[in-house]
Amino acid sequence: MTLPPGLALERRDGVLMLVGDTERYGNPLWVDFVGGKAAHRRRFGGGRGQLVAKACGLGKGALPSIVDATAGLGRDAFVLATLGAPVLLIERVPAIAALLDDGLMRAARDDDPEVAAIAARMQLCPGDAVRELDTLVAAAAFSPQVIHLDPMFPHREKSALVKKEMRIFRELAGADDDAAELLATALDVATHRVVVKRPRKAPPIEGPAPNHVLEGKTSRYDLYVKQSLSR
Repeated sequence: MTLPPGLALERRDGVLMLVGDTERYGNPLWVDFVGGKAAHRRRFGGGRGQLVAKACGLGKGALPSIVDATAGLGRDAFVLATLGAPVLLIERVPAIAALLDDGLMRAARDDDPEVAAIAARMQLCPGDAVRELDTLVAAAAFSPQVIHLDPMFPHREKSALVKKEMRIFRELAGADDDAAELLATALDVATHRVVVKRPRKAPPIEGPAPNHVLEGKTSRYDLYVKQSLSR
């Protein structure tokens, strides 16, 4: 696995971390499905009333199988799995996929049976969703009822410097210039709907217009509906 100069994968205290110069990249990056923000959101996050849950169809009681085709650090996938949905996580950056794999293994071994059960609903499949989404889904024997996309928005460089974590993603993955191609691929593969997370004031991804839009304070979901989800 080749990483940009200044970044390295290291195991510290049993946890795989992506580390680099703290001034440029901030604190080490790692996946934690057990404690911290994940634990707080699991207990107090708002359940099926959360925007991502409503967008993916869980708000009305359905439990669709969901493909998170831009998994990143797995935060949205963990929320969906916490609510009972089976989730296939696809991540094309090998270093981020390695962090996800490590986080899932530690969650699966956790003493809390609730955390272990959530991890059991999450399946990781490293690969490029733009070029091989249908192949990855088939190899995982997974039903792609809902496909969740959260491509990086091409911010101006000045605003991209605000969050050091995002700088790491940009150096590893670029700016997701193929988001329109990813949307088209997802629409071909999803059986029921595609949901796309966007900054609230950002334009939709190039392509067909969304059927519905769910807005939050800072972000929104564009919904591309092919058929309704049953409970």
